[in-house]
Amino acid sequence: MDHNQKLSRRSVLRGAALLAGAALTASMLPSKEALAQQASQEAMQYQDKPNGDKRCSNCLNFVPSRSCAIVEGTVSPNGYCLAWAKKP
Repeated sequence: MDHNQKLSRRSVLRGAALLAGAALTASMLPSKEALAQQASQEAMQYQDKPNGDKRCSNCLNFVPSRSCAIVEGTVSPNGYCLAWAKKP
């Protein structure tokens, strides 16, 4: 008997479990649309002035010259919001 062509119940169940796990993992990943969405300035409590030494220009999310990866719209390099994170 050729064992290479014979499928065991264990191998079929293992394959089904791997397929189910892959489908579940893929469904949990955020979509490109979800990643592309930005929060409103109001929701992030954006202000045009710094909060001490915390300002958009030294934030990890700041996109020169007047944009942000988190906050929608135009932001000031001297502004501040709740999403501020220090650049490394």
